[in-house]
Amino acid sequence: MDSFDHLTALPSQETAAFEAPAFEAALPEAVAPANATPNAFAALGLAPELVQAVADLGFTEPTTVQARAIPLALQGDAKHFADLMVSSQTGSGKTAAFLLPVLHTLIAHQEEAFEREKAAWDAKVAEALSRGEPAPKRPRRKDPTNSRHFKPAVPGALVLCPTRELAQQVAADAIDLVKHCRGLRIANIVGGMPYQLQIAKLQNANLVVATPGRLLDLQRSGQIKLDEVRFLVVDEADRMLDLGFADDLAEVNQLTVQREQTMMFSATFAPRIQQLAMRVMHDGGSRVQRIQIDSPREAHANIRQELYWADSPDHKRRLLDYWLRDPAINQAIVFACTQIECEELAEDLQQAGFAAVSLHGALSQAVRNRRLTALREGRVQILVATDVAARGIDVPTITHVFNFGLPMKADDYTHRIGRTGRAGRDGLAVTLAEIRDRRRLADIEACTQQPFKPLTIDGLEPTKSFPPVTGPKEFGRGGKPGGRPRRSSGGREGFGRPHGGDSRGPRQFNSESSFDRSDRGAGAGGRRNEGFGDFARPSHGQPMARVKATTFGQNRKPAAPRGHAGAPARVAKPYKK
Repeated sequence: MDSFDHLTALPSQETAAFEAPAFEAALPEAVAPANATPNAFAALGLAPELVQAVADLGFTEPTTVQARAIPLALQGDAKHFADLMVSSQTGSGKTAAFLLPVLHTLIAHQEEAFEREKAAWDAKVAEALSRGEPAPKRPRRKDPTNSRHFKPAVPGALVLCPTRELAQQVAADAIDLVKHCRGLRIANIVGGMPYQLQIAKLQNANLVVATPGRLLDLQRSGQIKLDEVRFLVVDEADRMLDLGFADDLAEVNQLTVQREQTMMFSATFAPRIQQLAMRVMHDGGSRVQRIQIDSPREAHANIRQELYWADSPDHKRRLLDYWLRDPAINQAIVFACTQIECEELAEDLQQAGFAAVSLHGALSQAVRNRRLTALREGRVQILVATDVAARGIDVPTITHVFNFGLPMKADDYTHRIGRTGRAGRDGLAVTLAEIRDRRRLADIEACTQQPFKPLTIDGLEPTKSFPPVTGPKEFGRGGKPGGRPRRSSGGREGFGRPHGGDSRGPRQFNSESSFDRSDRGAGAGGRRNEGFGDFARPSHGQPMARVKATTFGQNRKPAAPRGHAGAPARVAKPYKK
């Protein structure tokens, strides 16, 4: 779930459930030969073990966010580390920007502890020898799986993630980075997985990557103690600071009050989220170092964004069917608004002959893992997902993103389209909208500061007249630059409970409740297609098999093959009233 955001995952589902691709390079063609220049990561002051691990993955140059964040994160001494708030677009390398400095400091602390233990043992041996007694023998290592020898995990660093997929991916990255570090253990704690196996994995863990719900469950049951956490990292902080996680993050904040450093990373930081973030930082945010790599206008310059108006849901489905038959598509994600829409659309695509599966929060974790693995292995071409896939999924072969249903929050649009065009690659984001989506489109324009320019396709033009999303000189609503944000019902500014509401916080209306707040299993009964069915492996770069559809793209002639970037074969014209 960024350059250096994905490392090859281990087979264990507990440490890393997916086989993530190797570190994605911001400039893969610019990787220097081994004998050309020294590894620039060494110049950042990182431990040799980490530099070697990065070099083994074929990278010698840090990305912009890494070059700026790592030195700041390493500055200071005990009790005087600077807090960081880093904003950088998806695919820019944020995961390594916080993993490398945290692991470097853990290695230094581990070496100090080893030296202290060695000095204490040498003194004990010398004392025995001075009395004429034989040297004492070192105690045997006790079996951590034996309940009589159980000790709660006491990690030195904690990384919080909003989704299971992102937590598993970050843990996989950390595992590859510590392969040359002796005795440094990584544990991954997410909901939907067996408790006992996760408890065993927690033993002697130095770095824990977790979702808040399962982490607090294990803390309350005495399986893990957070009173020795020295470094707290909040990944995708805008989501973690949102209402759904406010209480959980407030509790973790109190349990780790003794920490030395807090770091928050995200692609977007709304002003209100920044105010909430200051309450988690030391001294009310007085020591916070802020880093912003890309402004909203500059973000995703390599992703072409297109808008197509649709008269009705049926028209929108025919537009999607047209696009999905583009032979230039390698793999694609189709975003839906709700779990029901996600399941129905995936089934329609399967009937139309596409290798498609659904992904949403109501599926069990095992099914989610299996379907993502199939996507990464190329056995699935189209992933139909809710916003559970907007963060933490990095598959280099995803060339297209389709917004079939617009996100509830404008910030999520940025995360959605960031699933393509990773690490400097080119991508295409297509938004299919009806007139009822005009207000959401205006919110997205106000957030990204990039106006939509509607296009049409010959034979699929809308018959209705659609007014411009915004005026020519302003974004948002009310004629004011930036628009006027709507006030959320039941909203709150702090971490306390909402007045007259549930202490867990309000949920998004009709949205994807996939962000992990607790250990919930699959809750949607009557689901079909838990596996992948008899999908033929798609031949990338070739049109998918055209099967007569019963509910999707019915009675349509097959679309002629079209190119992707700049090819005139696909007729897309500016929309006219």
